[in-house]
Parts: sequence; structure tokens; C-alpha cells
Amino acid sequence: MKLTWLGHACFLLEQEGYTILLDPYTGVEGYPPLCAAAHQVFCSHQHFDHNAADRVERLPARESPFAVREVPAFHDDQGGAVRGENTIRVFSAGGVSAAHLGDLGHQLSPEQIEAIGPVDLVMVPVGGTYTVDAAGAKRVCEALAPRWIVPMHYRHAPYGLPNVGGVEEFLALWRPEQVRYLEGPSLELPLQSGGVWVPKFA
Repeated sequence: MKLTWLGHACFLLEQEGYTILLDPYTGVEGYPPLCAAAHQVFCSHQHFDHNAADRVERLPARESPFAVREVPAFHDDQGGAVRGENTIRVFSAGGVSAAHLGDLGHQLSPEQIEAIGPVDLVMVPVGGTYTVDAAGAKRVCEALAPRWIVPMHYRHAPYGLPNVGGVEEFLALWRPEQVRYLEGPSLELPLQSGGVWVPKFA
């Protein structure tokens, strides 16, 4: 499975020539207009920075190699009363599984952890304000215990929502040898070692 970070919380997943786009954005400061094509599009919730499905070119329908599992969650720590619902999705293909947590705003319950199940990689929001913050994101990762972690939904000037934090606070919670910076936006699973992998916005 190949993952490509397109900025914010948006990723392109690829397997056997089939592509899935996650949380397409519009109107996020600094990022250029999204230009992408995919066979399927999934949005974790219906906020402008995650639901711009109309900006994605749809490729001809074909059989998907991905199995998809959905787990209901919330965009805040008050049962959705502030920002509504959020859908966690687990994508499995090629012998590996990757969970996209969307705009998760709370710690996972034992029932949610069980429903998510064992995952190899987690795409986790870390910027706070609208989601779990750096420390909250680390606790989520510890609860899920993936081999690989990819942070998302943070500001890296000039890109990102102006009132969310950067990735640095999250990375500081891990040992230096656990953090790896990529030279580009893509990573191929399986990776040679575990830890936190930070793609570079292209």
C-alpha cells in the first residue's frame, strides 16, 4: 500500500492501481487548490476542510482491492455536542492496514479500540483546537499500538489552519530515534522500521 500526503488531513491511498482519496480539503490557508483523481473518496465528516469531494476527479469504476471498516467517533470530547460526529476508517490491502482518524476530538473508548482492531499504521490529527492535541494524539497512538504513525492536521507555515498547533510538540513526545522525516510526500508500506513518519508537503 502506498500513502501520499496531499496536505492537511488529505491522503491518497494506492494499491494495485486503485486509488482512494481521504478528506479532500478546500479553503485551508496556504495550500493551493486540491488537484487529485481517485476511484473512491471518503470524508470523515462534513466540514469544508475535509469534504471537498467535488474537487476530486473520479476515475472509472472498478473492483477495489481495499477492505474498509468504519468506526463512529466524535469531533469533540462532549459526544459531538460541539462539532458533531467523526468517522474513523480502517483501510486494509496488500497485507497491511491503515487507520485514518479524521478530526478525532477525544480519547478512544475500549469499544472503539476493539472495533478499530489491530492496525499497522495510524494517520492521527495532532494540532489541537479542533482535534486532540499533541499529548492526546500520543495517548490515542499508545492505545492503538500501531507500528507506524503519520501525523496530520497541523500547521506548518504557510500551510494549515492558523489556530492549530504545529507538529513539533507531538514529535517532541517521542524519542528522537523514533521520528523519521521523509524527503517527499509518499511512503510505501511496509516500512523498514517502526515509529513516527513525517511526510513532506510537495
